[in-house]
Amino acid sequence: MQFMMKMVMDADKAFTPSPELMSAIERFTEDAHKAGRLVQTGGMASSAKVTRIRAAGGKLAVIDGPFAESKEQVGGYAIVEVQSRAEALELGRQFMEIHLRILGPSFVAESEIQEMYPMPLSRPS
Repeated sequence: MQFMMKMVMDADKAFTPSPELMSAIERFTEDAHKAGRLVQTGGMASSAKVTRIRAAGGKLAVIDGPFAESKEQVGGYAIVEVQSRAEALELGRQFMEIHLRILGPSFVAESEIQEMYPMPLSRPS
């Protein structure tokens, strides 16, 4: 089973991780990779750099950010391969615990954990 885990926080509270936090995240992701659980991970650029492609009225429009109505920022993501939803939730809990341990009680964010249904890619014959 694959799950996407996203770190979501208020856009006005987004921050650049400290070297201490980055070191702890690197250890966590290295351990998850060695255990065969981590498929891919990465951080996300500021939501001010988002571009949206909107479909409406039968037409497409390309709209560059920043967007005044954006209240949340996705700070990063991970795609994990696990045996169960419970295992994905435990990885998410551990990841958030790293942030709480290093950043303390003022840290506010959510980790969204959502099952993925990979689409097989057809290959030309």
